[in-house]
Amino acid sequence: MSRPESVTFSFGENWKKYARYLNDAKIEQATESLRASFEPFGLADETFLDIGCGSGLFSLGAQRLGARSVTSVDIDPASVECTSHVRSVYGDPSNWDVRSGSALDREFLAQLPVSSRVYSWGVLHHTGSMWEAIENVLPLVGAGGALVIALYVAPLRPEVHMWLKRRYNRAGRIVKWLMKTMYACGLLALLALHRRDPIRYVREYGRTSRGMSYWRDVEDWLGGLPCEFSTPEEVTAFLTERGFETVRVSRGSPGGCAEYLLRRA
Repeated sequence: MSRPESVTFSFGENWKKYARYLNDAKIEQATESLRASFEPFGLADETFLDIGCGSGLFSLGAQRLGARSVTSVDIDPASVECTSHVRSVYGDPSNWDVRSGSALDREFLAQLPVSSRVYSWGVLHHTGSMWEAIENVLPLVGAGGALVIALYVAPLRPEVHMWLKRRYNRAGRIVKWLMKTMYACGLLALLALHRRDPIRYVREYGRTSRGMSYWRDVEDWLGGLPCEFSTPEEVTAFLTERGFETVRVSRGSPGGCAEYLLRRA
């Protein structure tokens, strides 16, 4: 009998740590990233659905880009709490709705508004049933609407990647801290070997990474389970068969996310 998956990491709790240091610069970076992700499709006066909203940062970005309505969805109670807090702090707009639910729950999804802009960045590969989750999201994109999803690209050694995640989730507090420190410093050492300034990289991380935090992303990379991988060829073929036109693929690096912009016919 296989050992059951142990998951002690919470995306939502990690997002709450991130949101403590949310500022105008990070909001601007995330908003510009969201605008670029949907380019050439705008968000002004569109309906926006954020599946796996995390901190609520990109839902806030959609608000700032003029979306007519915003619906934020997450299964993690801490993410729902974090998004609701961000919504409250930044004006408590009446056209921004925050809901709790899963991309694998079709009854729940059927209650969501079909939207002209649907966004799910780095989420569906963490559901435990990635292809089913993608399938479930597609009907929520209105005719002629745009979908942005980001999914992990298969790394060169996926078994090593998964071993690290499982070991981290089974570890105690001290070992987790050691793993995070070694992982973060190891990545920065690789940058130094390639003649890049690691201190500058961390300081400017948000400018190149959607307004994110290096340290919060390290915890996400180590802790995020369940986790699945795909290739751009697999994803685009899957979506083409279901009536979506691939507008753009930003392929990303092995182990990182590829971003897909798609349009529903």
